[in-house]
Amino acid sequence: MVKGANVGLAALSEDVGSVMVSLGWSSPTGEGDADVSVLLLTADGKVRSDADFYFYNNPVAADGSVQLLGKTPTSDGNEDRITFDLTAIPADVEQVVVAASRYNGARFGDLDDVRVTLADGSGEGLLRFSIEDAGAVGALLFGEFYRRAGDWKFRAIGQGYESGLAGLAQDYGVDVDDDAEEAEAAEVAVAADVPPEETPSEVAAEPVATEAGPEAKTEIEAVGVAVPLVAVPAPGPVPAVERIVSESVEAPAKPVPRPRTAKKKVTLPKVAKKSLAENDSWRPARLFPVSALKSDRDRETRATSVLLSVMAQVPEFGRRLTAGFGAPAGRMEMFTEVSLPNGDTPRRPDGVIRVERAGKLWTALVETKTNGNALKPDQVQAYTEIAARRGYEAVITLSNDVELDGSPLVDVKTDGRRKHKVALRHLSWADVAHQAQMLIRHEGVGNAAHAWLLQELLHYLQHENSGCHGFQNMGPAWVPVRNGIDDETLCQGDRRAVEVVESWERLVRQVCLRLGGELGQKVLPVQRAKRGTDPRVRRAALADQLCLAGRLDSELRIEGTPGILALSADLRTGKLRTSIEIAVPEQGYPLTWAKRLIRQLSDAPADLHVETLLDGHVGGPRGTLERLRPEPGDILPKNNAEITGFRLSLFRSMGNTRGSAESGFIRSVDEAVDRFHDHVVVHLDRPGSTRR
Repeated sequence: MVKGANVGLAALSEDVGSVMVSLGWSSPTGEGDADVSVLLLTADGKVRSDADFYFYNNPVAADGSVQLLGKTPTSDGNEDRITFDLTAIPADVEQVVVAASRYNGARFGDLDDVRVTLADGSGEGLLRFSIEDAGAVGALLFGEFYRRAGDWKFRAIGQGYESGLAGLAQDYGVDVDDDAEEAEAAEVAVAADVPPEETPSEVAAEPVATEAGPEAKTEIEAVGVAVPLVAVPAPGPVPAVERIVSESVEAPAKPVPRPRTAKKKVTLPKVAKKSLAENDSWRPARLFPVSALKSDRDRETRATSVLLSVMAQVPEFGRRLTAGFGAPAGRMEMFTEVSLPNGDTPRRPDGVIRVERAGKLWTALVETKTNGNALKPDQVQAYTEIAARRGYEAVITLSNDVELDGSPLVDVKTDGRRKHKVALRHLSWADVAHQAQMLIRHEGVGNAAHAWLLQELLHYLQHENSGCHGFQNMGPAWVPVRNGIDDETLCQGDRRAVEVVESWERLVRQVCLRLGGELGQKVLPVQRAKRGTDPRVRRAALADQLCLAGRLDSELRIEGTPGILALSADLRTGKLRTSIEIAVPEQGYPLTWAKRLIRQLSDAPADLHVETLLDGHVGGPRGTLERLRPEPGDILPKNNAEITGFRLSLFRSMGNTRGSAESGFIRSVDEAVDRFHDHVVVHLDRPGSTRR
C-alpha cells in the first residue's frame, strides 16, 4: 500500500472477523525499539473514555476486541503484534487507530524498514505498508481501521507526532492525571538540582506531519506496586508516569501529564507470607499434584488438562494465548481426549479449544508433548487434515521446543484445492510460563482467585516432574561439534554446526522469556542481520563463524538498561562471557566518570572486568574491579585519548553436558545471565538519567 490508500478487508479475505496487525522496524545498531498503542474512536474522532486507549500498561480490552501480544523475534529484528476481533468492536466505535511511540529522545527517522502488515484469521498475509519518510517524530500513526457501509476498511496513514505518545493520546481525547503532576515535576527538579517551582510549564503536544521539526519527546513508564492477594487489589494497569527527556541541562522541562487507565488488578505479593509449617519437610497442598506422574503419556495428558482448565477459568490468560492463534473473543470451553473420526482409525488429539461468539464457533485442535519428546509430523499432518475436513480453524502444538523464524518444527503439506484454511500454530511451555508470570507478577488479573490459579499453574509447570520445563537439550550435534572444535576438524558447511546454532538461538529466546517474566520488562534478542536476509542464510553464516572462531554470540536488549547485554560462549576455552557497553556522559571529566562508575559497582563482584573504550572502536586500559576500587583513575588512558564508553564483563566456566542438569551448558548460561544482570546491570544508571 501507499500512504493515504485504503482497502476493504472483505475484498482481501473471507476470514477477517479476527485479524492480526504486525508493526516492525529494524536498526543498524540493533538497539531500535518502540511501543505500540491502539485507540478506539467514535464518530467525532475521540475516545469514549480512557479505557479505549490501549498501550503496554493497558494491553487487553475487557471484551477481547483488542489485545497487544507484545514483541516476537523475526529474522531481521522484532515485530509488535496486535490482534483485533472486529466482530467484538463496540457499535459506537467508528475508527481503530494503530500507532507506536519511541522513548528517551529517539525518533522514528532513525529506524529502517518501518512497516505495518495485516494478516487474516488463518495467518495469511493480506497487505503491507512501508513508511519511508517517518522523520524526526517520537510517535507515529501507522494506519487505522474504519467502518464504511457496515464493513471494515483499512487506511495507510504514516503520519507522526513530535510530542510522542502523550501528545497523540491527548489529541484523541484521552484524559490526563493532573493530581500527580506536581510530584512528577518535583522528581525531575530534584534530579536536576532545581527547586520544583522553577520547572518550566507544560510542554505543548501538537500533531505534525512527518517532516523534521522540534524534537520534544515524552515517554510513559509503567510503575507497578504489588500487594498481597487479600481484600485490597493492587493497581494494574497502573497509571503511567511520564518522563520528559530535555535537550537542555539548564532548563529541564516539566513532564507532560500522563494518560490514565482506570482498571485495578491483582498481582502476587513481592514477598511471600511466612509459612505456618513447622519445618521445610511440610509441603503445601497443591491444586495440580505432580507426584503421581509415571510416564510421558501421563505428563502430556495432565499438562494439557491443567493448562486448558486454567485458560477457561482465567479469562485474561485464556484470551492472551488464544488471541495469538487468531481466535475471536467470546465464551470459551476446553475439552481433552476427544475422539474424532478418521477413516478406520479415530484420532484423539490431546485437547480441543472452542470459542463461541454471536452464534459462530472457532475451534482448534491441540497436540501436546512434554520432556524432550518431539512433535510427530504424521500426527500433526493428520490433525491438520481432520481440521480442514471438519471446518476447524487451527491446530495448536505445544512442546518444550522453541520455534524459530524460517525453521518450522513440523513441515505440514496443505491441499491448495481446499477452500477452508487451517492455521498451524506453535506454543512452547516457556511461552506459557512467561505469559502467566507477566499477568500475576506485573500486569495483574481480575481477582485473587485468578491469581492463585495462575500461581498453581506456574508451580506445576516449573516442577521437575511435570516435563514442561522448556528447552532443555542442545541436541545430538552438540558433543560432536564441541569435539570438532577442540581437535580442529569441524569444517564450514557442516550441517551439525547449523543445528548447534539453531539450538543456541532457541536457548537465547528462552532466556529472554524467562528473564522478561521475572522482571516484567521486555527482553528481546537483538538481530543485526541486513533487512530481508533469509534466516537460513543467516544461520548458515553463523555456523561458518562457529567453525572458524569456535564461539557462539548473542545479544539481549533489556528494557530500561543503558546498553545491550552481550552473551558469548567460547567452545575452545570453555568460558562464558556476559558483558555490556555503556556510553560516557556528554558532559563532565574522565576521572569523574571513572569514579562514578566504580561507586555504582560497589556491590558488584570483585572479578568484574572493566575496560575503557576509546574513539575509533579501540580498546583502552582494563582491569578487575578489585584492582580499580582503590584507584579508579587507573582505568583512564595515559595519552588523554578520547573515551567513548566502558565495557563491563564477567567470565565463568560453561557446563560440559548438553542438557540442563547442574553441570549442563543450559544451566550455566541461565546462571551467567542472572548473575550479570542482578549484580552488575541493575546498578547502572537507566537511560535518560539526569544524575551526574
